[in-house]
Amino acid sequence: MPDPSDAGPYGELWDWRRRVAALYTAIRNDPNPPRAWDAWCHERNELFRNHPQSALDPPQRAEFTRLRYFPYDSALRFAVDLRPIERPAFTVDVGGDGAIHLQAFAQTIGLSQALGRELTLYWVGGYGGGVFLPFTDATCGSGSYGGGRYLLDTIKGADLGTTPDGRTILDFNFAYNPSCSYSPRYVCPLSPADNRLPAAVRAGEKLAG
Repeated sequence: MPDPSDAGPYGELWDWRRRVAALYTAIRNDPNPPRAWDAWCHERNELFRNHPQSALDPPQRAEFTRLRYFPYDSALRFAVDLRPIERPAFTVDVGGDGAIHLQAFAQTIGLSQALGRELTLYWVGGYGGGVFLPFTDATCGSGSYGGGRYLLDTIKGADLGTTPDGRTILDFNFAYNPSCSYSPRYVCPLSPADNRLPAAVRAGEKLAG
């Protein structure tokens, strides 16, 4: 099999994106969420351990064993409706990658009773665009990364899909840390104030360590 590094760093990134997209396609197609989550954990460990586009620097990869996760909790899997909202767009500096424009376009209906508030979904401006859902919760800084986690980032393939009746699936067991939690090489957009949950979301990826 050809090595993706034959095409240089962009070829490596292309391969990473392809593998992540295939992983989330498998998640959406699996009727058994805990089984899909097991596969997600396994593949992410493989990517972080072995792939040249891993967020881990080479010395970290040499010592890496596995990412840390909360146990799967089916109570933190939701199917929500969305309502459109209109708010001014804003710009976030992401270091060497320049700036991204975030436009709030929808708010969830169905999370507030369990998590203390609804969440806002953002559209990332630019060519193609995509949906972005970052959040913080009461575990940030102790059980999970202090800057928050991501649940959806469709530009990078992280899309959990919808139910047959069109509701959006938000399974917090698939929440993951941004790349900047692993290396200062990255500057990541963090969660806006709209998405700071008062509840503790003990699901998804834990604080690295």
